[in-house]
Amino acid sequence: MTFNLSGQTMLVTGATGGIGKETARELARMGARVFVVGRNARKTEDAAREVGAAGHLVADLSEMGEVRRAAAEFREREGRLDVLVNNAGAFYAQRQETRGGTEMTWALNHLAPFLLTRELLPLLRGSRQGRVVTVSSAAHAQGRMRWDDPEFRRGYRGWAAYGQSKLANVLFARELARREPGLLSNSLHPGLVRSGFAHNNGGLVGRVWGLVDRFGITPQQGARTSIRLAADPSLLLSGRYFSQEKVAREAPQGRDDAAAARLWALSEEYVGG
Repeated sequence: MTFNLSGQTMLVTGATGGIGKETARELARMGARVFVVGRNARKTEDAAREVGAAGHLVADLSEMGEVRRAAAEFREREGRLDVLVNNAGAFYAQRQETRGGTEMTWALNHLAPFLLTRELLPLLRGSRQGRVVTVSSAAHAQGRMRWDDPEFRRGYRGWAAYGQSKLANVLFARELARREPGLLSNSLHPGLVRSGFAHNNGGLVGRVWGLVDRFGITPQQGARTSIRLAADPSLLLSGRYFSQEKVAREAPQGRDDAAAARLWALSEEYVGG
């Protein structure tokens, strides 16, 4: 899978490892000016050098202030963006909060891509064919929106919080496509990838995912759907969910347009309209 991306500018979050890093590597190899975003300064700089990125941004995307800062820095530095790949995300077995007091899964997996995309919309609208690619998961099928308690302040369960955040990714991509008909906005399931997912939790959860990793696909394979959605000029669908590089069927709750609009309004309340 190779496309000519010369002249295009792309931004990939969560690009210091796993499928984010491989996505950035391949997009750069195809000629795009790729910028990578990561939380750790040394790892982000090293990853940018390794994948041949044009530059990098250091930001803890779980903190909305840092999302705004990173977006402002990119706008001032570049002034152009053709593709945004919202790849960063994580699973938290135990409930954690950001410095701002927001539950971590909700903040990092959903609010961060929502806000980053919103902050970069002026640049994306200026592209001949702007694209927003949001990495979700098949786990969205187990997700349910807890409208009265999206931060799981009552009865936190890690997988329930994760499933809700991945459902939010699907609904966000769908609503963005409706609101911005000039852009292509899609979500995807990368597959079960050997990427170190959930190892940040340590203990039993980390050990279990260490075993799961033995049966997963490589990060290079897991990145293929993200790459196609970001790069394939013949792919002009919007508001859809993809798996294995093809359109897939979302769970019924991922096709709920009323829920997608409601989620957008709730997200605006969180980050400020």
